[in-house]
Amino acid sequence: MLLHRLLRPGPAAAAAGHAPDPALDAAGAQRPQVLIAGMGRFGQIVARLLTAQHIPFVALEPDPDTVEDLWRFGNQLYYGDPSRPEMLRAAGGEHIRVFVMAMGDPDSNLRAVRLVRHLYPAARVLSRARNRQHAWKLMDLSSEPFREVLGSSLEVGERVLTALGIPGHVARAHVQRFREHDDNLLRTQHLLYDDEAAVIQSSRAARDELMQLFQADADKGREQTPD
Repeated sequence: MLLHRLLRPGPAAAAAGHAPDPALDAAGAQRPQVLIAGMGRFGQIVARLLTAQHIPFVALEPDPDTVEDLWRFGNQLYYGDPSRPEMLRAAGGEHIRVFVMAMGDPDSNLRAVRLVRHLYPAARVLSRARNRQHAWKLMDLSSEPFREVLGSSLEVGERVLTALGIPGHVARAHVQRFREHDDNLLRTQHLLYDDEAAVIQSSRAARDELMQLFQADADKGREQTPD
């Protein structure tokens, strides 16, 4: 089965501290290699992509109301708190190659990532990040952060550039350069994020550097344009 049958949580199942349901044990026994923790908007998109590629996964959602809503619309997942070791074990955590930590609450996200890193240190962990500070804490745990609005903001920025008459390939190149520059800045600031003055200074230096890069691109473009 690609996606596993939803266990609809009753009052007893929704109580804090309940044991993993046998249905979740059955899902873990099938040995999927991907676990999605958190089935809000972020997690659902990942799940839809995996489903389209016929890739089996286990999905855990800690909010019973969200489980109930998604169940009504035909989504399949299990109620469970991914920051509890018995839930990860029941879901077949020892067979998971990629954990997608998609919970919206940064603290819950960090707790779950910390547990996964403790139990399954060889697994790859991809995590939703609220902001740069959250991303740095995830990086402390050797998790790959994906900031919530970065991709959509860059896409809108690209559309703005093309709407103003900038050729599509030029707009895409600018957006790609910005993304690479910002990713490098994120990694650089991770090494000093507990020093606020150093973070501010590095942000200013990075902004100046980005302006110089864009200016160099513009100059190069003019040089290549025939008279």
